[in-house]
Amino acid sequence: MTKKIMFSPLSGQWFPATESGLRADIAERCRDIYVVRKGDVCAAVVPHAGYRFSGRVAAGVYLRIDPKKIKRIIVMGPSHYVAMDNQISVPDATHFRTPLGDLAVDTAFVAELRKLPFVTHEPMAHQREHSDQIQLPLIQACLATNIPVVCAVIGQFDAQHLLPAAETFRQLLDTGTLVVASSDFTHYGANYGYVPFTQDVEKNIETLDMGVFELFAKKDLPGFLRYLADTGATVCGCDPLAFLIAMMPENASVEKTAYDTSGKQLNDTLNSVSYIGALVRGSWGDPAKKTASAATFEGKLPEADCERLLTLARTTIAEAFVSDARKASVRIPDTVTDGMNAVRGGFVTLNMHGDLRGCIGEILPRREIWKVVREQALNAAFNDPRFPPLTEREFADIDLEISILTPPKPVDCWRDIVIGKHGMVLSKAGRSAVFLPQVAPEQGWTLEETLAHLSQKAGLPHDAWKEGATFLVFEAQVVHAKKQGAC
Repeated sequence: MTKKIMFSPLSGQWFPATESGLRADIAERCRDIYVVRKGDVCAAVVPHAGYRFSGRVAAGVYLRIDPKKIKRIIVMGPSHYVAMDNQISVPDATHFRTPLGDLAVDTAFVAELRKLPFVTHEPMAHQREHSDQIQLPLIQACLATNIPVVCAVIGQFDAQHLLPAAETFRQLLDTGTLVVASSDFTHYGANYGYVPFTQDVEKNIETLDMGVFELFAKKDLPGFLRYLADTGATVCGCDPLAFLIAMMPENASVEKTAYDTSGKQLNDTLNSVSYIGALVRGSWGDPAKKTASAATFEGKLPEADCERLLTLARTTIAEAFVSDARKASVRIPDTVTDGMNAVRGGFVTLNMHGDLRGCIGEILPRREIWKVVREQALNAAFNDPRFPPLTEREFADIDLEISILTPPKPVDCWRDIVIGKHGMVLSKAGRSAVFLPQVAPEQGWTLEETLAHLSQKAGLPHDAWKEGATFLVFEAQVVHAKKQGAC
């Protein structure tokens, strides 16, 4: 393989350009930090300001992680300069070069990432971006120099696309993966266009920051997103943080390692940026083990298995009203058949009195269909951003539908799409949208009308499908249950 080196755009600006100068700078940030390294860390939150301001908080995170079991590090940073709706950009490189030497890229993992429809390479997203690159010298100096890395700039995901994208991403992770979410917290002051208060500034900034962090630590994605919207909190890494919440393991726990602000350091209450370090302790699991028990089930699922999936979806939602648990539990159903273990994509749709009340799913076949149904039932009920969370009173009037998908495949031309048979994914200019096969017949649309509506759903002009768009198609086995108690 030809070596493709990406040179750090930050050298000489965000940190010293010489090896000796950079080592001395990082050593100063590490001075007097004495900690015990932990071997059960699967993810971390690390700030990304200049080392003068956030370097000590950042170093304190890496110094707490035992590198012995880590075989790859994925750095997820926000895009400060380029808008990328519902997209992740991964640079085209085999090595990253900093003043401390070269870090190898996990090119095999990148190849798997590039198979995902929302992963792209947007060169402009990496030309000036510091959020991912500033982590690399700290990794080299405080953690290890021989662990391959993957830098991913996370675009702006809406909630509808975030959940399936994060779940698909998570299925690629294993016990040897460390995910780093790169983020600073509140940017306060006129310099940042955010002055929600002028009294007790330091105290109020900390209250604001801890409100964000506590929702992150609880893995409460809807609460996290609502808090940001309600407060306007200027957390520049909110996109990678939300992505990490959405894919965090069920067994994960979060612990804060440090908190600081530039305002405290400079004794400045007019402008301040906040920095939080945190460890996520848990395990991503092993993809090989995840799929080892999954049956290579061909064709349609038997009717009995469809009934079991419908019952699982309804029971999962019903239990959430009792326990208030809005994330899928780790409990395995009493009966799991070969059909339920089939690795498929799937959507769960809720309708009430003939109108849509929630629909979320995942297209790519990455895990057993019973796990898809269990999690997406909760997402359709409580996390579809188009609707408020389902209430227990509404639940009695819900008609439930599950779409079990075949693997998506590309078509050469939009004319190859068959209405009523194919579900479709349209992608263009970093935007994408999906319709299930049943949407067009239910609406009475022609193929051209369907593609026009799909373009608008992707945030594109209604005629964007006519030129420059690409399409994936899939088929669906659709099963229904009418109202509560029906199967």
